[in-house]
Amino acid sequence: MPVKLGEKLVIAISSRALFDLDDSHQVYEQEGLEAYRQYQIEREDIPLEQGEAFVLVQKLLHINNLLEGESRVEVVLLSRNSADTGLRVFNSIQHYGLSITRAAFAGGRSPFAYIPAFGSQLFLSTHAEDVRSTLEAGFAAATILPSKHRREERDELRIAFDGDAVLFSDESEQIFQRDGLEAFQASEQAAARQALGGGPFKGFLAALSRIQSEFTNSDCPIRTALFTARSAPAHERVIRTLREWDVRLDESLFLGGLDKSEFLRAFGADLFFDDQEGHCLSAVGVVPTGHVPHGVSNRTPKASA
Repeated sequence: MPVKLGEKLVIAISSRALFDLDDSHQVYEQEGLEAYRQYQIEREDIPLEQGEAFVLVQKLLHINNLLEGESRVEVVLLSRNSADTGLRVFNSIQHYGLSITRAAFAGGRSPFAYIPAFGSQLFLSTHAEDVRSTLEAGFAAATILPSKHRREERDELRIAFDGDAVLFSDESEQIFQRDGLEAFQASEQAAARQALGGGPFKGFLAALSRIQSEFTNSDCPIRTALFTARSAPAHERVIRTLREWDVRLDESLFLGGLDKSEFLRAFGADLFFDDQEGHCLSAVGVVPTGHVPHGVSNRTPKASA
């Protein structure tokens, strides 16, 4: 009988998000595919340095060690490498003791088409085009931005989310950008008891919440937080939406347009997801950050007639 991943939380990750392949990519850009192939083969027994999403993956996989019985988290590698050049990546996975056993090497093409086949709830990549394609296909995805900052040493996994166009649909953000803050606040007050539509990361948050429910509050290895530019009176609709979804969100910060960076530093996020590129560029200096190119803020303006 075929193996099925079932109710697991499945994260798909690119090799460049998991490991630091900047030097290798530079060889590819400057000298071409064959030079890149030789570069990787000659170094396939030299472990790669950790990438931006390495700690996140390490902590996710550690959750399986804390649960009795069947593991609940699966990480699969989706790579534009061929299996030949990807051998160094698998050797590095073994070097660090990561329990990643499944992979798709797409041989130079985008691997995003394999995301539904694996049943992935999230795709992390450094390739913006692949991320956009994944979001357009209806799956959560984020472009991991380079930061190179030091990471805190702790076991608890902390994930932070923006609200509109990430956890929620961008329906309210469209009103804000079209009509301004006053119209946005009035609309949210009028619709305070009407749940927001789900954004691309609703399913991922729900999957995290299911795993959290298997632990007591005191020993849960996952902590989640909402960091939103909303403030009162636009807070009520968010709270009622999360209540209707019946998902766990440990912390909620309604910042009223304040810069999120210092709040993210205080929370100690292992990864922060936001749809607005400006917010991401501000946050990436303090925490690992994933840009979610979804919603009205990421639509290309049409040329005027």
